[in-house]
Amino acid sequence: MGDLAKYRRMRDFRRTPEPAGEAASDGDGARRFVVQRHRASRLHYDLRFEIDGVLVSWAVPKGPTLDPETKRMAVHVEDHPIEYLHFEGVIPSGEYGGGDVIVWDTGTWEPAKTDAPAAQLADGELHAEMHGEKLRGRLVLVRRGGSDGDADKEQWLLLHKHDEHAVDGWDPEDHPRSVLTGRTNDEVKEDPDRIWKSGAPAADAEETLLPDPVPDEAIAALEEMGKQGTWEVFGRELKVTNLDKVLFPGDPPVTKRELLAYVARTAPVAVPYLEGRAINLNRFPDGADTKGFWHKELPAHAPDWLPRWDNPEADKGETKTYLVVDEPAALLWAANFGALEWHPWTSRTSAMHEPTYALIDLDPGEKTTWDQLLDLARLHRTALDHLGVLGRAKVTGKRGIQIWIPIRPGYTFDETRAWTEKLSKTVGKVLPDLVSWKWEKKERKGLARLDYTQNAINKTLVAPYSTRPAAEAPVSVPIGWAELDDPDLRPDRWTIRTVLDRLEERGDPFQALLGVEQDLPEIS
Repeated sequence: MGDLAKYRRMRDFRRTPEPAGEAASDGDGARRFVVQRHRASRLHYDLRFEIDGVLVSWAVPKGPTLDPETKRMAVHVEDHPIEYLHFEGVIPSGEYGGGDVIVWDTGTWEPAKTDAPAAQLADGELHAEMHGEKLRGRLVLVRRGGSDGDADKEQWLLLHKHDEHAVDGWDPEDHPRSVLTGRTNDEVKEDPDRIWKSGAPAADAEETLLPDPVPDEAIAALEEMGKQGTWEVFGRELKVTNLDKVLFPGDPPVTKRELLAYVARTAPVAVPYLEGRAINLNRFPDGADTKGFWHKELPAHAPDWLPRWDNPEADKGETKTYLVVDEPAALLWAANFGALEWHPWTSRTSAMHEPTYALIDLDPGEKTTWDQLLDLARLHRTALDHLGVLGRAKVTGKRGIQIWIPIRPGYTFDETRAWTEKLSKTVGKVLPDLVSWKWEKKERKGLARLDYTQNAINKTLVAPYSTRPAAEAPVSVPIGWAELDDPDLRPDRWTIRTVLDRLEERGDPFQALLGVEQDLPEIS
């Protein structure tokens, strides 16, 4: 069997999510392989073959190719555990191999010219018939030497034979996505919605960071209910009414029943961005195609179990008691109450004058094209990257894009407003013909506004995964920065009928913001 002792010596499994693993016996099935695209100190590809219970591995700086005229250098490295077949994630900075990893290709392989590949390797060659999604046909590895006595640093040559699968000019960089998740390295780096538990069996090693979903039986009970009733969901008994009322026009139209099912499925993901905060509700009890109104005061008939907060600074005539969505059932109550939009305060009730996010609202004017808005968003992406500040964007579900930046406790609204104003005005200088700083919309002459003024107490932006009052029930959806370059991106791309598939496939890009406390650096 292979030896994982060196692999383990080189890693601190208290810090890295990589699998610790055990050498495994070769089964009766086909041998497996994996190629990982690994952005560490330098980009390279890790080519790994299952042999004698471990993954015998090479680092290939320019990646494997199907081009038979191209030869690649490959450096033999330490054996890896079998669990590494599906490792995709981020190795922490400072750890060995720190960087982001995707499963670029995987499949099975057959030894060629031998029934004993380990012996063939010892003689300095490996002939492998590849059956992957990207790699097909015969790969050959030939040892060239240059190890200085270290077998794990031997120089090898990697090539593809002239066969029916050979493709002249084939470049791995033209095929950058994971075959497991469809994600790029950038997307994996941005969206830590999965972790790898070191030492766990391969089948159990990958764990989603997304909350547990609503039980299927709860959704089934809602679908089978008449026009109204008591719905047991998330441990609460919720009175729901007018379930067949149309709330969003569409083909077919969206009823309250469908809205509540959507909210139940997304509430576990949405609640972390709402909990501990007063909520302003935009209500449309007669549907999105009627005039709505803002509702802030929690009504007297609200059930006793609903979380709430009394504003100690409320003057006479101002809202005193707010809903606080500390649990998924509270968001369902709001949806049944006719709230088609949810706007959380930027500060928590425990420190109402200290925002936890700095916000930027990219508000398009009548003359602003979608491509122009994307240009402005990309400039903010570049600026935040230059400053070393973590932020994330989301499409609004209408026409705009918003950027959320988590900050440490202690900042005031005046400070976050001043910082975001300086950031946006720096960005605006790059494309001055696209931006107006006028307060009144009619004075902007159709230009976009980079709105930093929402950084004030009780000024809010729509919550992640909130619906918007428009046809087809569009949703405000967090995106990864790389998605700003997706030609299919639109501000209202996702609806309550499509965003659930996205969550399952892609996870929640805003997950990266949760629990982050960072300083806002000086902008020169």
